[in-house]
Formats: sequence, C-alpha cells, structure tokens
Amino acid sequence: MYSPGTLVRCIVTSVEKSADGRRSIKLSIDPRKVNKGLNASALASGMLLSGFVSSVEDHGYLIDIGVSGTHAFLPRQKAQNYIKAVKRGSDLKIGQNLNCVIVEVKNEGRVVRLSIDRSEVAASLATERQNWALSSLLPGLVVKARVQKVAPLGIKVSFLSSFTGIVDFMHVDPEKSMNYSPDQVMKACILSVHPTSKVVRLTLRQSFLHPGGSPNQLSNDRMGAVVEESTVKAFYKQFGAIFELDDGTLAFARLKHLSKNRKSFKPGAFKAGCKHKCRIIDYSLMDEMCIISLKYQVIEARFLQYQDIHTGDVVQGKVLALKPIGMQVKVTDGIRGLVPSMHLADVILKQPEKKYNIGDEVQCRVLECNPGGKKLILTLKKSLVQSKLPVLSNYEDAKPGLITHGFVVCAKEFGCIVKFYNDVKGLVPKHELSSEPISCPDKVFHDGQVVKVMVLKCEPQQERLLLSFRLSSKPAPEDKKECTPKKRQEVKYQIGEMVDVKVLKKKHNGLEVSILEDEGTVIAWIPTMHLSDFVVNCKLLWHCLQEGDVLPRVMCLSDKGEHITLSRKSAVISAVQEEQVVRSFSEIQPGMLLTGYVRNVMPFGVFVEFPFGVTGLAPKVSMSDKFVTDTKDHFVVGQTVIAKVMSIDEEKQRVLLNLKVSECSSGDSAAESFALLNQYFKEMKEIRNLLRRRGEPSVARGLCELVPGKELQLVVQDVKEDGSALFSGSCVTGLTVTATRYHLGDKNIVPGEKTKALVLHVDALTSRVYVSLQEELLKQRPKQRFTENSQHSAIVQHVAEEFAIVSLLETGHLAAIPIASHFNDTFRFDSEKLKVGQTISATLKVVKVNDHGVLLAVQGPAKKNVFVRVRKESETALEEMLAPVEHSLSLGDIVTGTVKSIKPTHVTVAIDDKLTGSIHASRILDEVPIGSFPTYTLKAGQKVTARVIGGRDVNTHRYLPITHPHFTQSIPELSIRPSEIEGEVTEMLNLKEDSALKKLELYSVGQTVTCFVKKYNILKNWLEVEVTPDIRGRVPQLLLSLNTKVLKHPEKSFKNGQAISATVTGTDVTETNLCLSLTGIQSLEQGTITVGMVTNVTPHVGLTMALPGGKTGRVSIFHLNDTYTENPLGDFKVGRIVRCYILSNKNGKIQLSLRQSRLNPKSNSKVKDVEITCIKDVKKGQLVRGYVKSITPSGVFFGLSTSLLSRILFQNVSPYFVQKHSLYEKYLPEGKLLTAKVLGVTEKHIELSLLPEDTGMPSVLPESLDLPRYDAEEEKGEADDREKREELKMKTKRRRGDSESEQQEKPKKKKICPADENDSGIEVYYREEEEDDQEEEAAKKKSKIKKHGEAPRLQVSMGFTWDEDMNAMEMPALNQKEESSESEEEEDPQSKLKKQTKKEKELEKQKKEKELCKLEAALMDPSRQPQSADDFDRLVLSSPNSSILWLQYMAFHLQATEIEKARAVAERALKTICFREEQEKLNVWVALLNLENMYGTEESLMKVFERAVQYNEPLKVFQHLCDIYANSEKYKQAEELYHTMLKRFRQEKSVWLKYASFLLKQGQTEATHRLLERALKALPTKEHVDVISRFAQLEFRFGDPEHAKALFESTLSTYPKRTDIWSIYMDIMIKHGSQKEVRDIFERVIHLSLAPKKMKFFFKRYLDYEKKFGTAESVLAVKRAALEYVETKSSIADT
Repeated sequence: MYSPGTLVRCIVTSVEKSADGRRSIKLSIDPRKVNKGLNASALASGMLLSGFVSSVEDHGYLIDIGVSGTHAFLPRQKAQNYIKAVKRGSDLKIGQNLNCVIVEVKNEGRVVRLSIDRSEVAASLATERQNWALSSLLPGLVVKARVQKVAPLGIKVSFLSSFTGIVDFMHVDPEKSMNYSPDQVMKACILSVHPTSKVVRLTLRQSFLHPGGSPNQLSNDRMGAVVEESTVKAFYKQFGAIFELDDGTLAFARLKHLSKNRKSFKPGAFKAGCKHKCRIIDYSLMDEMCIISLKYQVIEARFLQYQDIHTGDVVQGKVLALKPIGMQVKVTDGIRGLVPSMHLADVILKQPEKKYNIGDEVQCRVLECNPGGKKLILTLKKSLVQSKLPVLSNYEDAKPGLITHGFVVCAKEFGCIVKFYNDVKGLVPKHELSSEPISCPDKVFHDGQVVKVMVLKCEPQQERLLLSFRLSSKPAPEDKKECTPKKRQEVKYQIGEMVDVKVLKKKHNGLEVSILEDEGTVIAWIPTMHLSDFVVNCKLLWHCLQEGDVLPRVMCLSDKGEHITLSRKSAVISAVQEEQVVRSFSEIQPGMLLTGYVRNVMPFGVFVEFPFGVTGLAPKVSMSDKFVTDTKDHFVVGQTVIAKVMSIDEEKQRVLLNLKVSECSSGDSAAESFALLNQYFKEMKEIRNLLRRRGEPSVARGLCELVPGKELQLVVQDVKEDGSALFSGSCVTGLTVTATRYHLGDKNIVPGEKTKALVLHVDALTSRVYVSLQEELLKQRPKQRFTENSQHSAIVQHVAEEFAIVSLLETGHLAAIPIASHFNDTFRFDSEKLKVGQTISATLKVVKVNDHGVLLAVQGPAKKNVFVRVRKESETALEEMLAPVEHSLSLGDIVTGTVKSIKPTHVTVAIDDKLTGSIHASRILDEVPIGSFPTYTLKAGQKVTARVIGGRDVNTHRYLPITHPHFTQSIPELSIRPSEIEGEVTEMLNLKEDSALKKLELYSVGQTVTCFVKKYNILKNWLEVEVTPDIRGRVPQLLLSLNTKVLKHPEKSFKNGQAISATVTGTDVTETNLCLSLTGIQSLEQGTITVGMVTNVTPHVGLTMALPGGKTGRVSIFHLNDTYTENPLGDFKVGRIVRCYILSNKNGKIQLSLRQSRLNPKSNSKVKDVEITCIKDVKKGQLVRGYVKSITPSGVFFGLSTSLLSRILFQNVSPYFVQKHSLYEKYLPEGKLLTAKVLGVTEKHIELSLLPEDTGMPSVLPESLDLPRYDAEEEKGEADDREKREELKMKTKRRRGDSESEQQEKPKKKKICPADENDSGIEVYYREEEEDDQEEEAAKKKSKIKKHGEAPRLQVSMGFTWDEDMNAMEMPALNQKEESSESEEEEDPQSKLKKQTKKEKELEKQKKEKELCKLEAALMDPSRQPQSADDFDRLVLSSPNSSILWLQYMAFHLQATEIEKARAVAERALKTICFREEQEKLNVWVALLNLENMYGTEESLMKVFERAVQYNEPLKVFQHLCDIYANSEKYKQAEELYHTMLKRFRQEKSVWLKYASFLLKQGQTEATHRLLERALKALPTKEHVDVISRFAQLEFRFGDPEHAKALFESTLSTYPKRTDIWSIYMDIMIKHGSQKEVRDIFERVIHLSLAPKKMKFFFKRYLDYEKKFGTAESVLAVKRAALEYVETKSSIADT
C-alpha cells in the first residue's frame, strides 16, 4: 500500500526526549487527525485532501477524509487512471492512502464526490475561493506565492492574499538559486504549519509543485561514497555549509560534521570556492540533498550504514545493554546489533552480567544483516568468530563436500538442525551424527553448540540442505583421474565374482571399499542395504564397520556407473553361484522364481532388480496376500525378496512379478523361516566376532559378552512413569539397560536397589539391553535334553525386528523364533503381531544353547517332512547350471577353448558355442606350489588347449569314465597339465574305476596329498577340500593347525582354491570322502601337548574337551590354572579352543591339564597352587587351597585335587556353634575357594581346619550372625568334668583314623551323661538337627541300649534356649556341656556298655541325677524365662494386659521364623488387652507394624496401618510408622508419610519437629530451612518462638551450627526478654561453642533490663560457668558486675 518516496500528510502526535538526549518524534497520517481543522461546511470543490479507502462499493469507493458528518464517494471511473498508473492490482485496497481532489460538494458538505485522477490532482491549486483558514491550512497544498523579501537564509512570501510564510535556503529552487526579486509570483508548496506560532514553511522545489509526485532519490552506489573534491557554495555559521559535489549536485554538511570538534573548527576554511574531501553519509528526501561529513573518522570508517555490513564480517563493538533476549552492541554511531543470549559464548551463559560489563569492547561476527529493517544479528561464539572455514550465507553456495562451521539450534530424535549465516539451516540426520550410533541426540548435542559439518546435498529452490558431522573428505580430483581408467578397464570383475574388500570410507548410504585382489587400487561401492539380507543387520553392520576393516567374500553385483557395486546379501550370492539367475531379458520364463532386491517402492507397486541388471515390477495387487493400503508399509528399498515371474512383455521388455508369499514360498514355511533365523544368527555371530576383534575394551566389546539368558547383577537407576525401569552396573557400562513393567513382575523396586536380572535381547545398534526380573526366568533351570522338532508351549518375552525371544513354559529356557516365514513376509496387521506375554506353540530346531544364548525354534506345530532335495557336497554349483549337450568327444582328445569363468577349484571352458568343459585345479600344473591358487593362473577369455580325461554326469553329478555309455551326454573333464597333454592316453586309464570306494582305497593312511580348498563349512566345523575332480576330502577343525589363533577363525586362514598339503588319516563313515589332517597323525600319549575345543562346561567339576581324531578328554577344575580362582570356569565358553597337556590316557579316558607350568615348563611362571596328586604331597601344618565339594551331617567335604577329598569337622570350620546346617550351605556353597591348614595326615585321611587362628583368614561365618562361640559354651560346663575330658581325648585319638563311610553312618545325636551321684533315671539329649526322621532313628537306637530288667528312662528333648533381648531377665543356664564334634560319631552302643566298669556306671547314674535335679529346680524358679508356647500361654493368662509379655511371645515365634504364628499372637493380644489400656494396645500395634515391615509386603503393612489408625490416636500411629520406616532405611516411604502427616496434622508442632529431625539426619539442611518457613505459616503465632528454638536445637545436633546460631540470634533480637530461650541458647553454646562465644552471650544477658529474680538466675549461671571453666580473675569480674547491678538497682530505688 505504501512505497518509499511517497509524499504523505502527517501530524506530529508526540515529541519525547530519551535519557541519552535523543529525540523521539511520533507521527500520524490518520485523516481524522490531519484534517481536524476542517469541517463539513468548510469543504469546497478543488480542495486537495488526503483520505483512506474505507470500503469498496459497486460503483466506486467510500473514502474516509476524517471530516465528521461528511460522506466522501470516489466513482470508479475517476480511479481507473490512477489504478493503471500505479499497477498494484485491478482495485484499490481498503486502508489505502490517497490524495483526492473534491469535484463536487452536496448538502452543505455532507456528501462530496472525489477524484484521484493523476492529472486532476497534479493540476490542483489552493485558491482564495476555497476559503482556507490558518487553522485548516494543510501541508502539500500548492499555492501561488508572491516574494516579499529576499534574505541570505531564505525568502519571505505571501500567499492566499492574507497569509505569509518562509522559504528557507534549503528549499529555494536550486536552478534559480537566489535569483528572486520582490513581488515576483511563483508556485510554492506548503511544507509545514506550526501549531502554536502558526509559522508556515514552504518549498519552491519542482518535485513538490505537482501534488501526487515524489522527490528525487539518490542512487544506491552514491551512498557512502567519498568525494575527493567538493566546493563550498555557501556557509551559514549557525547551520552548516552547502557544497557542490563532483557531479554538480548540491550537498549539505551540518556544523558538527565540518570538523573533528568545535576547537578545531576554522570558519576561514569554508569561504565560497574552498575545496574539501568529504563523504556522503545520508540523503534527505524532503530537501533532495545529500548530507555529507568532513570528519576524518567518518571518511575512514569501515561501516556507515547497515548496507555496508555483510554477513560473516567480523566487527568491533561496545556493549550497550544486557537484556533477557541478549546483548545490545553498538557497532558505530548509527549501527546497533543484537547478540542473542544463545550467542554470548560457546556455551550457554546463565549469568552473562558476570562476563560482560556495559562499555566493554567486544569482537563479534555478523550472523544476519537486514538493512531494510535495520536488523543486525551478531555472535560472540569464539569458535565462529575465529573460524577460518568458508561462510555459508545462502543455499546456492552449499556445494556437496563443503566443510564449514555452524551451530545447533535443535536436537531431536531424528537428528540435529544446524544453522549458518543469513538463517540458512540444514538437517544432520541421525545416522550422520557420528560413526558410533547415537540413540538420543538431544543428550549429546545442546542448542547453541558450534559444530563442524560437511554438506552432503542441497536443493536451493526448496531450501533443503542435508549435512553430516562425519567429515570424510572426498578424494582429490587428481586421484579420481587416476582411478577412473583403472575402473573402466575392469573387464575381469564379472558379475557374480567373489572378492575380499577393505573399507576405505563410510558414507551415509554405504561403504567405499578397495578390492584387495588388486592391491587396493580398484575402488568399489557397497550400498548399506547390500550388507545383508536383513535390514536390521545392514544398519548394524554399517554402524560396526570401521575404516580399515576387511570384508571377505563379497560379490560383484554390477560395474555400471562410476563404481563397481558389490553385495553381501547371502541369498543373492547363492542364487548367482547356483546359477538360479537370468543374465538377460531373453532368458526370463513365466513361473521362474528369482532372488532379487527392491529397487524402488512406488504407490502403484514395487520395482525389483535382479543380478545382471534385469528389473521387473510387482503391482500393488501382487505384492502381498494381505490387503495393501500403503506400499511403503510392506517393503523398503534394498530389501531382499524372492519374486515369481507372472508375465513378460517382449516388445516393451517389461516383466510383471508376484511377491505373494503363497506364490513364492516352497510350501515348507517352517524350514524357510528357520533358514532365515539361522542365517540371521550366523550374521550376528560374525558381527560379534568383528566387534571382539577390535581389541580395545569399548561398549561394543561389552555388547559381545551379553547374550540372552545371561544373568546380571544390576542397580536400579530410575523407575519411569510407565512402570519401566532403567538399570546400571559394572557389566553394562555405557549401555542403556531397561525392563518393561511386564518384566519387573510383582517386584516393587526403588532406585539404588541391587537386583538380579536376565538378559532377553541386546540391541547393538542402539546399545540397549532388555532384561527381565521375573522369578520364573531367573530360577535355576533344570538340565534337560531337548529333542529336535519337539513341540513346546512358550511365552513371548520380547519382540525384536527379525525374531522374538520366548521362554519355554515347562523349563524356562529361552528360545528365538523368527517373526517372518519368508523374505517377502514383511507386513503384519496389529492383531497378527506377537505381543509380550502371549502364549504360543514353538517347535525346537536347534536344541543346544549356542553362542547366541538361546535355542532356535519356529512358531507353530511341527510340519510333516516336506521333501526338499538337498544338494550333495560332491556337487558344485557349476554342474547345476550346465545343461547336458550331446558331444562326440572321447578320451585323450585334444580340444581348444576359451576360459569362460574361474571358480576357486575349477575353471569352466567354452569348447564351442554349446559345449562347456571343466578343468579341475589339480589338472592345471604338474608341480603345484603349496599355498598357490592354480585356477587364478588362468584369466577369463584366455585361450587354452586341453585334453579330455573324463566326464561328469549331469543327472547324478558323478564322475564318469570315458567308457561309460552315457559319457557322450556329460560335461567333459579336461586337463591342461603339460605332462598329461603330451603323455599317452593309457596314463589316465586308471580313472576308469566307477566305484568311489575303490578310488578312495588307492590312498593309504599316512600318505601326503595335495588338495585344494573348496570352502570352510562353518556349521560342520570342517574344511572341505578337493584332491582330484572326483575325490573330495574333509579336514576337521582341530586337525587344521596347532596354532589356536588359526583355529579360532579357520575361514580366514584358508582361502578357497588354495593348494595345501594334507596327510590321509582314513575315510569318513559314508566312505565318500577322505579324512585328512594338516598337522600329521597325532598320538595322544601322556606328556603330549595338543589342541582341544571346549564342548561342555560342568560347574564345580571341569571341562569336557574335544581332541583331534574325535577323542574326548576331561580337565578338572584343579588343572585349569596354576592359581585357583573363585570362578575358575568363568573364562571358558563352549567352542573355545585351547592348548592342552595330556596328563594320562588310560582305558580310553584322557585327563588333560591347562596349567601354564605344564604347557610352557620353561616359562618359570609362578605356581601359587601346586598340583597335589596323592596324600603324600600334603604335610602337617601346611596351608592348602581347594574347593568346597559338599556339606554333610558329618562335616564339610573339601577337594584338594581331582583324586583327593578331605573332610573338615564342624568345630574346625568356624569358632561359632551353628544349629542349622542351611547356614553352612549358604556361606560355604559348592565350589567356594578356601584356604585350609593341615592338622594331621594319616594313610587314608587328611584332617583340615578353616579356623581363623589356623589359616590367618577371616572366619567363613561372619561375626554379624551373632552365633554362640564354642569356647563360651565350654566355660558354662562344670569344672569337675576333667575325667570326662580325659575320656573324650582317648576316644578322639582312637577315632581320628576312622573311615568317612563309617562316620557318616553313626548316630547324629550327642549324648550328655550326668556324672553325679543322684541319678534320677532321665537321659537328656541335645538335639542338633530338627528333622523328624533323625529323632526316630535316635529313638530306635536308644531302645537297643536298654538293659534287661532296667526301668525305661524318661527322655527330655531339649531345644535351643531363646534369649529374649527385650527383657534383661537372665535365665539360669542349663548345664549343656558341649562335646567335641568327634563324639557325635560314637561307637556301637553295645560295645560301649561292655567296656564300662561298675564305677563308671555309678558315676554316670549320679551325673544324670544331678542334671535332673537342676532341671527341676530351674522349672520351678519364678524368674525362669518361658521356653515354649505353653509357657507363654500360662504367662499371658496371668497378666493379660501386659504388652511386654505379648511382645516376648511374638518374638519367641519370630525366633523360629514362624511369622503367621507371631501375627496370630498379635491379633490375640489386641482382642485380649483391656480397651482402657491404650498404651499397652498401642505397643502391640507398633510391634505388628514392625513385623509387617520386616516380613510382610507393602500391602499387608498398609492394611495393619489403616486398622491401627482407626483404633488408636492417629498421630501416634503415624509417628511410629515414620520411625519404623526410618530405622529400616525406607527413606522414600518415610518422606511420603511425613508429607501426608503435614497435610493431616498441620497444627501439630511435634509433626513439624519430627520431620525436621528426619530431614536433618538425612543431611537435607536446605529442605529443613524451607520446612521451617512452612511450619511458621501453618502454626499459630504463639508457637513460633518455641518452634524456631526447637528447630535451632535440632540444627545444632544434626545440621549447620552456624544457621542454628543465626536462628537463635534473630529470635532473641525480636524477643529479648524470653529467658527460657536465653537459657537454652546458653546450654547449647556451652556444649558446642567456644568460651569466647559463651562469655559474649553471658555479657549480653547480664546487661538486659529484666526482673531482679531473673537477673539473679543469670548472674548465678555466669558465676558457675566461670568457676568451672574460667580463672580467678574472671570469677572476680562476674562478682564485680553483679555488685554493680545491685548498686544501680538500689540507687534507682532511692531516687
């Protein structure tokens, strides 16, 4: 609506002056304000007014001219001329400002008709007839003026008869200059009317004299120009000077621009005609004159206006102001810029005012400059300011390969948006962020971060820019020139040829590689999607591979374009190798099944490309068996597919394909899906090996070690809102470990808690590990042998992209099942997708847990075997593709042919157009150098002369002799060996034998043969070789080498087609292959060192090893290392290959050792644990190490070596007495490594001790268990039992040599014989085991002891006495003399009775009597402690309201871990105790809460708590539960409960104080300070002082003493007369503060004006303090002060 240079009428609405002296003038062009001096009656035709279009009507426009009561109408025809001239559309716009001439006035000015015709407007003149008044005079009116007076500064004129005005020197017509004479009449235009003085200023300039015109503009290039010579035309001492520039135009320089400052100004230099150098700094449109400056600093200035500043310029500036949006910088006087807060530094500044001060000089770089809007955006980021890289300020400059600096403005999950100069921005996609995968870019990159990026692609029209942070520089152009001819001449790289490559460079869509066969000079390209058949693995492999890595066996796919394109898709490779491909359009037949890959996905279908460049289309209808809504949901570009040819169009050379699984599958979906799964895991194994070989301990290496099924010890990091949890742990550093809500089971976990978890799936691409905490998965799995094709129910535990992890319902074993049943099976509706927790049926296919940690299975029941022809190993891909051709060749014929293709073990030769023959690797050279590749001595296209030596049957693929009747329908077998071409036919006649067996018999065991590597079979772990065209051989993995490095990756060491020398060891079972060895025939005799592979790891026992020659050996845990370790088998996984030493080979059982001292006897490595082979190797007093084997009632069995087992008696295991054997099993698990001391050695028996005093090691049972010690028990015994001890010593000596078997059969109870005169006929048994069967056994044995005629003895079974810690009551200890453990194993009771003399019997009788008397006395003792439930029942009946008895009763049950009984007792107590005894009842409730907290669940605890709140005072119950939580370190629950209490008991002071105490004990001082503020708001004012004081006391005890002091001081300054607070403050300071601080407080107190009674109290305290801590002088000083106080008081009283 407006264009620069348009003249408009305006009114000044306000003039303001800013703090820095600048004036701000506000204008308005609103017609109501501009024309306010006009009214309807004053309007006359011919008047020129300004107005706005207010509405568009049918015949014209309504114009608002700002005169109230007037309707102005502009007819459409009066506007046409104007609309055409301005060319701004076909209509006027509402709000458009117009210069209008009044054509007609009707109804006294209420209606006026206007015209905006340009000629009418330009010709309009203000005349006397229009009755203009001074108040209504408008700027822009053209009038006829008469000169009254001419002066140097201007002209005085009169106009419209009565008005006078001034034309100043700037507005006289420059052409006439000052040549005006009085009374001269000319046109003038009113410029302004002063509102108060009514001074009218006019202009005589031509451009103003035609309304609707616009003043002349200055050309852009003139602005800022320096004029070397400008001539002074006139000088006005008050204003400035007018100059004439070099182009003849006039310019004006203000006074201040004529010199540097006032002092240096010389008026003499500005006489007319003087010349000066100046610079144009501005242009005044109203004056049509340049504004110039003669100041030196202006002439030399770098920037004058915004136009001079260019993006990327580095500028100096001054800090003007700091605002929330950023910093204002003054670049020059008229130029200011803004540094956004993001750009204040390389990092985001939280407090920029600390770094920058107003007035500071700063160096910035221009990010964006918009001269029109006078907008300048700068950056202070040092990395950008100092960057030497090119500035990217428009999309056209963004050429691919350009490297520059930018800054991140946004980091999201899809990648980063990076901004450059002039608001140019681009995207760095996620895969281009780093060579390592980044799962959460927003955590790695922050807004404002300066980054170096490389441009990958730019579309300037769409303003789209693709960038990368991976700055792989492109090869230099000259390199390319060298490479190009090399690439173009590569005829030899035929499609389907296998090559090994080395990664040169990683790019976002693939890998640039060099082909190793050509010493790396040929550059090739592997697209990312061609790295694998599986989309997931493509991404993963791309991510894992690094520059310099070697990829073996990659196939040449095409050599169109600038690079040779390669593929690693195994399905495509095998299709090419097996010749199941079409080489040209003519070979395609409908019904063919072809393997290819998706070329493009379009809305109407999918284009599929096959090797050799044939392409076809699968229309939308033929894409899937399911309904296709969006083709992109089904296939992705690069994906492997199997397509069926539907039809072909010969003319247009189009192929229509079908991708439906029903059409393209073989019918056996189980076999197909299992093949996919197997291939997937095989590739995953390769990726793992690749990562392992990296060497450095990285996150990637950590990922290799994690496999599904592995148990981990983790720490809970965080529990998210959706119920999932994050974990951390030493084994998973750098990885994200998560468990979903489902996999946490019923566990309520809290951050910081340690837990066991089972790995379900490891996503190497995102470095995520999915785990489960479910008990059924973590429990110990039974060892179970599965059978192949067995069907099991399974639960889906995790769903990945290519497979799902399931757990077998019966055993909990993990298995993987494929999600897809076929390459083309890619889409599933939501209802078909597997869901976690779903139960499915699975058929096992691989029944041993392999490297992947899982069994392999397929979904659904086992199918009946569908017959699929499996190719025999003896067949080659070559034979399948060659069709039988009738030929007339016979033995010995010499033929010439052209080499067609070269395979590792044979070469195909085209003999003529139709006939193709084959030359085996063994038939090329007479002397084959070992390690060479004979087939590669030939080149494709080479002419060869060969001799026919046999033929191969096309149907059976057998090698046929010449005499065979079908020989003429075979593939001729040729030889180009010089000796065979020149020799006689008879030399080859021995090949006539048809039977393979007879041929194999020609080779004898031990014979050395030269053979050629066919391939390494990874599944069977053997190397397949070919000796001659018809004799194959196999070399088992362990016979390939004695070097373990070679054996780990045999496929690398043996290249296909390589000639190797092998020794015949026999023929295989099927007698179709030779068994060969590359290490000779090995004898596994004692002392030999060989290699072996771990086939089984038996925990706590050792390893089973496969040895060369199919033998098996065993390694005991004692022979794994020279130093025993806690987890000796941890380093050994099935499949690991190690060197072994044969210890013995007897009866087919081979014992091995992996000790370094055996394998490298010369290395003199330190042997910490020497081998113990027999009992003689052990000496008394020696310290030995070994592993716990088992715990039996007779002691701990301890392994010292494979053959040597010793027993440790329980009293030699630990100094503590243990009642429950489960404790031993817990602290001495099987396989625990311990150090023991040899106490004694006999011929059959070694006695060991684990006691700390013997071994010097800590006790095996920790002290924290608070178990009774053996020595403590013995002290309780009677002093007069010396005879008995002597007797025991005798027994011990007799029994040390007893065999273990006898000892285990002996009675399991200790017998205590009272040796006192009063025998009451009661025998006391000490029960060591709680098992019923043992009691019965003891009873049986007891019955044997009875003599004839003797009264049966009463048996009292004594249990463990439970010591109650709640009461300090002491129980008189019953005399339970502990016997040594050996006395458990007593001899046969009958023989013992025979041996006893009469006196001994008497003594025994008396002792038993004495024991019984003591027992009776103890039972009658009133202070006796209850020992059974009956005892407690009696007690609670007598004192039903005593909570202490009920609590002891509960504790009695808890001691026996009978939780339910303890709960029942608590419930009984609550019913029994009288309702008036509130405290007693509360005690029981608290005990019940404690019980639930320790042994119950969170739910059961909450139920009890809710009941307790109903039956008791709620506050007390809340407080007790808080204490329970705090004591059991459940701080989170405690905090939640405190928050509830603060809401419920706001007015309770005790709650606030209790919470404060809790927070301070947690170390949360800041939270306590906030709590105090809340407490003061919540509690009544009268409580405030007390609360502050109590908070301060708590701060002194647990928190910050300084803050506590401050609290006291502020309280006392407000309430100085609170003596209680003073007193508390003193007490605390005496305890915690220094003497100086305490004395300061006393001094302040004794100078307070308090009541004499209170003053006396303080003086007394001061005196006591000084007497205790001070000196005589200080005591005297206090007394003096007291005296002064008394005197002042008495004098006041007197007055």
